[in-house]
Amino acid sequence: MTGWRVIFMGTPEFACPTLQLIMDRGEQLLAVVTQPDRPKGRGQKLMPPPVKELALRHGIPVHQPLKVRDPAFIESILRLKPDVIVVVAFGQILPKTLLEIPPHGCINVHASLLPRYRGAAPLNWCIINGESETGVTTMLMDAGLDTGPMLLRRSTPIDENENIAALHDRMSVMGAELLAETLDGIKSASIPPREQDNALSCYAPMLKKEDGLIVWSRDARAIHNQVRGMSVWPGAYTFMDGQMLKIYRTRVGRGIGQPGTVLQAAKGTFEIACLTGSLIIEELQTAGKKRLDSASFLAGYPISEGSRLDSQTDGGDKQQ
Repeated sequence: MTGWRVIFMGTPEFACPTLQLIMDRGEQLLAVVTQPDRPKGRGQKLMPPPVKELALRHGIPVHQPLKVRDPAFIESILRLKPDVIVVVAFGQILPKTLLEIPPHGCINVHASLLPRYRGAAPLNWCIINGESETGVTTMLMDAGLDTGPMLLRRSTPIDENENIAALHDRMSVMGAELLAETLDGIKSASIPPREQDNALSCYAPMLKKEDGLIVWSRDARAIHNQVRGMSVWPGAYTFMDGQMLKIYRTRVGRGIGQPGTVLQAAKGTFEIACLTGSLIIEELQTAGKKRLDSASFLAGYPISEGSRLDSQTDGGDKQQ
């Protein structure tokens, strides 16, 4: 059962497997809507979103409205007469006037088990909060933030050492597969929408740079989860002698000591005491340098046992 007139709205790499699936299914892909090109990197060169690059490679028309509430943009969508609009990590809240255009609604693929983790960064916060399970949900969009009626849900376990990059890649494929099932189910009228229980919801806000700051007077597992959930951006970080250290990969140890104290820094083992337990740093980076495994780092940056890692640049300790 194929052939619906589809408009796809999405922006990052996460949305690309779903866009590719829609093309592979033979749906009538009328247009792709994505965010405007943004400056990136040290040169601040304008770069297209991954969804735009994929669409252009396949000759799909691309729209990049600054605001989707723009009446001219909404009129352009009306003229296309879509049967359905598929939305995956687009980056703007859709107005009611846009939501009401397709007769089969706007279907969102959201990377959480709704109603849990509504918002911009559900996968990150699942990991940061130490969840052992997450998933994807398809829903009919309404004017709220991830509040629409649910269609299908699929869950998956999270390994205690899985980081955001690995989980992102798994979930992007899972989301595409669930969207295919959802489209088939809507076409056959076999999926009854289910209202979300707002009492079970929680919010997953966009990450800020300061969210990456490590406070060593926390449980080692909590810091390990912070590192896993922020390994792509902003990166978990701490300071030693006023120099920032970005921490990308860790595991939990059993060491005991004053939080922030270096317990071991030899033979490739870089272990830091936490409030309970310890954190063994396996990959890190200093400002302006490349990422290194701990053995390579310690070979070039000798550190004495008993040294302190801090939560501010002046060598003081803000830990409570």
